[in-house]
Amino acid sequence: MEWEKLLSNKTLVPREKQPSYFAKYPIGDLEKDYKAIISSAAFRRLQDKTQVFPLDKSDFVRTRLTHSLEVSTIARQLGIMITEKEDGRESALTEAMKDEEISNKIPSALSCAGLLHDIGNPPFGHFGEVVIGEWYEKEFGRSEFQYKGTAVAQLLNNRMKNDLSNFEGNAQALRILSKIKNKEVSHEINLTSGVISALIKYPTDSVSFTDHRDSDIRKHKLGYYLAEEQSFMKISHETGTWLGNGNVARHPLAFLMEAADDIAYSTADLEDALKKRLFTLEEFIAFFEREMGRIADSQMQNKSQKLLEDLRKRMEKGEKTVEGKMIAFQNWMEFARGWFMYCVAYSFDTHYEQIMAGEYGRELLEGTFHEKSMKIFKDAMKEFVYGDPEIVKLELAAKKIIFSLLDDFAHAVIYWEAEEKGKYELSKADRKLCGLIPDNFKEDYKKAKTGDEAYDLYLRFLMVNDFISGMTDSYAKNLYQELNAYK
Repeated sequence: MEWEKLLSNKTLVPREKQPSYFAKYPIGDLEKDYKAIISSAAFRRLQDKTQVFPLDKSDFVRTRLTHSLEVSTIARQLGIMITEKEDGRESALTEAMKDEEISNKIPSALSCAGLLHDIGNPPFGHFGEVVIGEWYEKEFGRSEFQYKGTAVAQLLNNRMKNDLSNFEGNAQALRILSKIKNKEVSHEINLTSGVISALIKYPTDSVSFTDHRDSDIRKHKLGYYLAEEQSFMKISHETGTWLGNGNVARHPLAFLMEAADDIAYSTADLEDALKKRLFTLEEFIAFFEREMGRIADSQMQNKSQKLLEDLRKRMEKGEKTVEGKMIAFQNWMEFARGWFMYCVAYSFDTHYEQIMAGEYGRELLEGTFHEKSMKIFKDAMKEFVYGDPEIVKLELAAKKIIFSLLDDFAHAVIYWEAEEKGKYELSKADRKLCGLIPDNFKEDYKKAKTGDEAYDLYLRFLMVNDFISGMTDSYAKNLYQELNAYK
């Protein structure tokens, strides 16, 4: 792979030409990308989407918007770290970064990718992704779920069914960004291929992905739906991630963007949980110490030990009040983030040639001094947060909301635009439900439909997913309440 192609400024559709006067004060393509993202409705809606705590009333905890801003910042900083090393050590990376045009673009591209990385996530966090997939899995198992006398599970091919029953925010993000191709005139986000490619963490379809145990990180989840395969292939060829024989590499910047995401949520989410008093600092230290004792690698254990010692020192210096401990923890988290970022940048440098050849298949933190420290952070969330009764109750409420909305809208669209008078017609209620789906989603469907009944039904289900996954937490809750006749 070559950086000139990886950072391609070509867009899915040509950008509107600017007046010649504007050339006096030029704005680069990546700056246009950044502005388009910030100005988009899909990005703004992240302000009312769950990060960890569904339907939380506190204004302290992170939303998807604040999380995305943090990921963008960390990703940009990682870009600066790999392009402006000053230790004098020569490597393939430092040689490549001598090209100023490339080294100047990388931090900006990463900043854009960080802003975008959760743009396809549904309401109620990652739990919402699981719930959407579970609903389709349930329906495919029912013989009553039919289209013109044939079970939907028999009508759709495996690729279509897997797309629906494995809803994935990353694939949904690509779907959102591909919408621009459906319209001659629109205000959809029209981004450069380099930025979109950096966003695709899993260049794998829904019948080829495995799970997190696979040694090839590209196959941990699906990265694009059948409906976006043409866009995916176009971007892969444009950026040079297409390696031939159906093999697509991960964009090198996707490794850094994913690492930025891991660093942001593993530290910030713990901070939010401590603020909500789901655990005490003393409980966290005891947990960290216990887990650290299980680290087999002595070097990794030593680094984790030093990290913990730093937290203890901060606690000793600070006030012994709840607020004082919170400040110590927040400052320590910033310190830990610095170490994680250092390890990521070092790993990218070390494995640079493998990454550029499309042969590296692990996370960047894997094998570094603080791989196990990161694991302890993530395990602490499992220990103190995810099983908390309040979180569980909110997640169950979220499941009821999404299941109910899918029950209404997915069933309502089965015969939308496919009616046969006197035989297969929409009920009055279904017609009204279809009327609630915004026109832009319907126009996207009409532009994409092919006349193949199975494929078009699949597209109608995707239209419903676009509608529901685009909702904010509050909108989904309010619509659920209105449709169920209570408030």
